[in-house]
Amino acid sequence: MKRLIFNAISSCLLIAIHPGRCDAQSERPNVIIIFCDDLGYGDLGVYGHPTIATPNLDRLATEGQKWTNFYCAAPVCTPSRAGLMTGRLPVRSGMASKRKRVLFPDSKGGLPQTEITLARHLKKAGYATGIIGKWHLGHLEEYTPMAHGFDYYFGIPYSNDMDRIQEGEYFASIKQQPPTEQFNVPLVRNNEIIERPANQHTITRRYTEEAVRFIHTHQDKRFFLYLAHSMPHVPLFASAPFKGKSARGLYGDVVEEIDWSVGRVIDALKATGLDRNTLVVFTSDNGPWLIFEEQGGSAGLLRGGKGGTFEGGMREPAIFWWPSKIKPGVVRELGSTLDLFPTLSAIAGLDLPDDRVYDGYDLLGTLLDGAKSPREEIFYYRDEEVYAIRQGPYKVHFITQEDASPYHERTVHADPLLYHVDHDPGERVDIADKHPGRIEAFRQLLERHNATIRPVVNQLER
Repeated sequence: MKRLIFNAISSCLLIAIHPGRCDAQSERPNVIIIFCDDLGYGDLGVYGHPTIATPNLDRLATEGQKWTNFYCAAPVCTPSRAGLMTGRLPVRSGMASKRKRVLFPDSKGGLPQTEITLARHLKKAGYATGIIGKWHLGHLEEYTPMAHGFDYYFGIPYSNDMDRIQEGEYFASIKQQPPTEQFNVPLVRNNEIIERPANQHTITRRYTEEAVRFIHTHQDKRFFLYLAHSMPHVPLFASAPFKGKSARGLYGDVVEEIDWSVGRVIDALKATGLDRNTLVVFTSDNGPWLIFEEQGGSAGLLRGGKGGTFEGGMREPAIFWWPSKIKPGVVRELGSTLDLFPTLSAIAGLDLPDDRVYDGYDLLGTLLDGAKSPREEIFYYRDEEVYAIRQGPYKVHFITQEDASPYHERTVHADPLLYHVDHDPGERVDIADKHPGRIEAFRQLLERHNATIRPVVNQLER
């Protein structure tokens, strides 16, 4: 497996070869990551949805880069966010579990202090740091955003369906669209609860107002803003101007309000003159929660959804926008949220810490120069175990479980499944019998990868 490791010498060589990199590092742009919750690959107009209107994101993709082979770190919330924040597979930090797949309000664990988050790392380059939205990496004091390098926090500590007051079977009760008061989720500013339960009807609007305020407040200082929407995770809520607006129904209302939010963020960047030197990344933590039917999203032509390791569970919309640097286009190279840590490190002129294993790759050459992505593989983890691996266009499944539905069982394949996901992105035609040599090569790749995993304290089971 290839690794791209920056040090002082290699950085100088790269700057000499790619002058654009020199500018990128000397200017050190502002960075905004806009992260959705449970958004499907097919939920945006620019990714093919016929009835959800997303004009701001469509324009962002046209002016920037639309990636078509971009993956999250895990198919559920907590481990996926741990991977984004650290550039490391969540199994390495103890943020993955078979027994408790995410953190809950009664969890005693969280992202360990030994982990280096994007916020903490970018502060070394002088960045002001803020998170607005969902955290879900630990709600106790030692695990909060303020303990992990963020200067400012406004949002909820875990998923918007937690702290449920209403009794009854979970899935049935959520489908009934209970009122926001049924979820005693706290809204937090820094380390202080300012509202409980959070009014989720207005939460996307208030996240947006906070993001715009953060941009204006920090227009004279380099900043990293992590805008982590708590929607379109169920329960779904939209503010009054958007409720009943979308032809797609309530789910469409919610996504269209997120699109409006993106537009307001871009407007704020233009109003402050920061648009030319700000990198905006838009993506999501995992695929759609299919068991919620019309209240869940769509993976488009991809198979599966949230909780599973078919493409629909982990392949996500991904848009990169940086007007002064990124050449517009459609990028079909491999990428992952794990790659944001090393990519942003390179942009900020920071070396990666050399005391730990990183699973991300620096995508700057692909973003700026159209170079081939250094990423060659995707490891599809479900909890603590690799279920599938993609290498180039081929993907092998050693274990399958369609999605997060309790009605789908785990299946271990003595004869692994093999798909060509460029020819067959819906993973319908198993071609394993035609490529026995590839299956063996994948087995060896898995063995080498597993040898790099070391036991750590499981934070989700504490």
